[in-house]
Amino acid sequence: MNHDQIATIAAQLAHAEAERRQFRALSLDHPDMTIADAYAVQHAWIELKLAQGRTIRGHKIGLTSRAMQQAVGIDEPDFGVLLDDMFYSSGARIASDRFIEPRVEMELAFVLKEPLRGPHCTAIDVWRATEFVVPALEILDSRMFRVDPHTKATRRVTDTISDNAANAALVLGDTAFDPRAHDLRWVSAILTRNAVVEETGVAAGVLGNPVNGIAWLANRLHPHGVSLAPGQVILSGSFIRPVDARAGDNFHADYGPLGTVVCQFR
Repeated sequence: MNHDQIATIAAQLAHAEAERRQFRALSLDHPDMTIADAYAVQHAWIELKLAQGRTIRGHKIGLTSRAMQQAVGIDEPDFGVLLDDMFYSSGARIASDRFIEPRVEMELAFVLKEPLRGPHCTAIDVWRATEFVVPALEILDSRMFRVDPHTKATRRVTDTISDNAANAALVLGDTAFDPRAHDLRWVSAILTRNAVVEETGVAAGVLGNPVNGIAWLANRLHPHGVSLAPGQVILSGSFIRPVDARAGDNFHADYGPLGTVVCQFR
């Protein structure tokens, strides 16, 4: 895709988010769009946000489970950017009309104390660079139709990547823990919506161990000249399917001894 096409699509995404109105998936009009094109669109959209005064506070990793990768026909995760206006604290009352069709996932958030750079970042490097980990909820949204109302075609991975890997916001727990003191593969959690258990999961579903996702991201960003910086928050990937969030819904993510994350959509 050329520069003008990328800029036009980035503006279209920005407009859709501002108006809270979905548009036709890019893959329908650009069937030859590549993964590289999709990340170029994502980058252009983020640049628009930065020009409006937003700041980068971290990154997210998505499509980390084998089942999800097979569903969209890829063999690696995707990634997006976390901006300063996306962050909520546990207990937040979140305006549902900020989003188009919000959904919630459970995952672990790594907060860094040292930089992480590719191309040879390993799990050991991640252990050393992490200050602490907190339980988190990611709020997904889609500025494009997930299923086209006319053709019934579903989004492709290029659509999701362009759409900032479907990220819209996140809710951080208020209990931090040392990841070196726990086997993160066995971190488990229960997600309830309005006191009904909707999903349960184990963090090993994230590339075998969420630490592997952080190392993967540092290496994947290296060709773009980007490193993970101290103080940044890195969402390591969900270990449940997304759960729809509606006005009036109360979410409670119970990570057992590692804490809880709660929020309400109003």
